[in-house]
Parts: sequence; C-alpha cells; structure tokens
Amino acid sequence: MTDLRFPAGFLWGASTAAFLMEGDPLADGAGPSIQHTFRRTPGNMPADAGGSVGHYRRFREDVSLARDLGLQAFRFSIAWPRVLPEGTGEVNNRGLDHYDAVVDTLLEAGIEPFPYLYYWDLPAALQDRGGWGNRDCADWFADYAALVYQRLGDRISRWLTICEPWSIVHFGYLAGEDAPGIRDLRTALRAGHHLLLGHGRAVEAFRASDARGDIGISTTMTDIQPASSCEPDRLAAERADAYFNRLYLDPIMHGAYPAAIPGPLQEHWPRVTDDDLATISTPIDFLGVVYYLRMTVADRQASIPERNDDTFAEHISLADLAAIDRQETVFAQLLGARVINPTGPVTDLGWEIAPDGLTKVLRAIHDRYGNPPVYVAENGAAFTDIVAADGTVTDDRRRSYLNDHLQAAHEAIRAGVDLRGWNVWSLLDDADTRFGLIHVDHESHERTIKSSGHWYHDVIAANGLSRPGTDTAHASAAPVSDGSR
Repeated sequence: MTDLRFPAGFLWGASTAAFLMEGDPLADGAGPSIQHTFRRTPGNMPADAGGSVGHYRRFREDVSLARDLGLQAFRFSIAWPRVLPEGTGEVNNRGLDHYDAVVDTLLEAGIEPFPYLYYWDLPAALQDRGGWGNRDCADWFADYAALVYQRLGDRISRWLTICEPWSIVHFGYLAGEDAPGIRDLRTALRAGHHLLLGHGRAVEAFRASDARGDIGISTTMTDIQPASSCEPDRLAAERADAYFNRLYLDPIMHGAYPAAIPGPLQEHWPRVTDDDLATISTPIDFLGVVYYLRMTVADRQASIPERNDDTFAEHISLADLAAIDRQETVFAQLLGARVINPTGPVTDLGWEIAPDGLTKVLRAIHDRYGNPPVYVAENGAAFTDIVAADGTVTDDRRRSYLNDHLQAAHEAIRAGVDLRGWNVWSLLDDADTRFGLIHVDHESHERTIKSSGHWYHDVIAANGLSRPGTDTAHASAAPVSDGSR
C-alpha cells in the first residue's frame, strides 16, 4: 500500500554529468576541458579515481535502462568543449549532433530531456584566458548557450544554466580540490560573481531565443546547524549559512548579495554594479536544489571533541582526509568557524546522513524567497556496492537513504513547499564514486540495475512511497531488465 503520494504531475528523474560519465572527452572534434587537464595532472586525483563509464558511446543503452526504470526525466549535462572546442569561435557540429541524438533518443523513449548547460567542464582554452575569473567568460557562456538553444530549443521543456556555483568556486578556485585547481580568494570571488553574471546572461539569451519551456539554475544547499545554543556558535552558523547557501541564492532571487558576508570575504570583494545585479536576478522559472548533508559548526575558538576516526572515516582515504583538513582550514580562516564531525551515520564520503535537513532547506527557500517552484536536482549517496555471484547488486543502504529523503521531501510539500520533481544522483555510477542506481563495471562497462533502482521503479509507478515503519511494495507491474550484456 502506498501511503505517501506525491502531487499529480510530479516529475521523477535521475541525473548524469558529462565529464563524469561520458568518457571519450576528445572524441569527434571536442576540445579539452579543465576537468580533462586537471584530472591528468599528476597528484590532483587519488590513484584509484577516474574509472571509465562510457556513456558517450553507450547513451542509447543507458536511455533504454532509464526507460526500464520508468524515469520520466533524464537530467544530463551538455559539454561546452564538445560544442565549441576553443570555447568560442568555430562550432563543432559533430558535438551538437551528439546531443541532438541524445535528446531525440530520450523523447522516443518517452523521457523528458532536462539538460544543464554547464556542469564544471569549462573549455581549457578559456581557462587559458582566465576562465571564470575573467569577466568576459559571462559573455562567452551566453554565446555558447544561444547556440545550444538554437539547436535543441524546440524539444526541451526545462533547462538548467549552471550546476552549483558554490561548488565551482569553493572547490575549483579557493580550496583547489577540483578543476581548475586554483587557490586564490580574490580570483575565487570574481569567478563566483562572473558565474552568476553568466547565468543571468544565459537566461536573457533564452528569453530572446525561440527556445520553448522553462529555465532555472541549481544551487547546493547545506543544512547548517550551530553546535550549541551559545551566541558564538549561533553567529558562526549564521556566517556559514551566508557562505554556503545565501551567497549565490540571494543575488539570483533578491538581486543583492547577503549583508552578512564574512569580513575576510569583504576585503577582497569584486566591484559589483547595479546593472550586474539586475542581470543576475533576471527572473527564472524554477530553482534546482542539490542536497546531500547537514553541517554542524561551532565558533573557531570553541572546544571541539577529537575526531572519531572509526565513525567518521571508516571508508575515507588518507588523501580524502587531507582534503577535509584543508577545507576546515578554509572555513576557520574565512568564517571563524569549525566543522563538528558527525557522530551519527555517514555515507562512504563521510557525509552526515540527515534527511530532516532536506526538509529544513526546502522550507528555508519557501520562507526566504517567496516559495518558487523547486526541483531537487540531485540527492543520493555513495556506498560501497558488491556484485554478488549471481550478478545482482543489493544496496539496501542507498535505498534506505533515498526513501528517508523522499519522506523528508514529502514533509516539505505538506508544509507548503512548491516541490515539483526529484532527480536521484545518479543514474549510473560515475567515474569516481558509486552513487548510481545502475552499477557500472569500469573495465567492461557492463551495466546492472541495483536493488535501489528496482525500488525506485516502484516508487515512480506508484507516484509515492510507504510511511516510516512500512515498506514500499517490490512487485512491479512490469519486470525491469537489469541491462546486462
């Protein structure tokens, strides 16, 4: 029996990303991206990272699997350097042909294409010209977006401009843990402003085009909680919320940066004009939300218990721990805050599992920004998966994670949040981690639907799930192929 039903027309999907899943980054005339160069620079990635998924060559098979899962939407990304190898100038028609074929294949399968224009893979040639640190990048992005609208805009109903500006800036330009691997606060702040400016100009280009449908952006949202009720911890949480959640949403939704920008950021803040903010806040049709975890913070001077490595880092490599330590240094210096390590359950990446945090961030959007239409653009969990002798993959922890977060989403809907759809991250295991509903053997590229994928099929078919303490039925109306070859 299905107890928690979602609204009629709720859009059920799953997500992919070009640089993580396509493979063949230089095929058919494509140019290198910053991810291509970063990941091939020794020392930038763990030795066991960078598995192959092969989605570029096998997208038809993957769309067939998505159809078997009952997906109504397929959230993917278009690789800028496949369309414009140099970022500007000569168009690579073979790249556009590829995405033409992806869109047509999805539509033939009865699945809505739901693309990102930008998912962290700037053409390397543009990074040579300063990348997002160069204000011109906003115009380069708008020009690229206009090309894509012209080619695909007659068949796509929903667009996303940019995936997670905060993550691009923090990891790529400040902490240096992702492409382009820069560690410079001044450049990071300029890159962030130019990303938002590029988003606004891409929305303007969309409105000026003949493309149909709606357009939005996705931002990562973290549930920030103070470590205690004391004033220093509460203020540290407010600073962290401004940095993680409001720094990129306030300009888009309110046309202004948050007033509570931490002091170290203010010292290097770029010049911002009223015209910039008017462009950045060009009205969008919906907001995409990326949610994975809660973060508990304390004032930097607070006494913090030692990390419980057995709980926090059971599956985390030394390289990951070093990256976490660098993150904490950045937080301490920028925000005067320290992150409290989780004491409860975590994913294999050490991310606290906090479904109620999703309800809180969705309600915060409702309260702060006038209840815009919202889609969960990403939610999922990385866990170690084991392929059994009979070829099946049982991933009960992932299924439980998704079930609990969907219940939290339903609670937000009951509280009045205008949540219209859900996209699991991810459809396939990606090149680095195993988040997928579908297991991918990185050597053979064999695909196997996990038990969470079969469960998700039933959720979609029912447009709902069971309440806590009960169990969603697993007898599907039609059998789901595992896609094995």
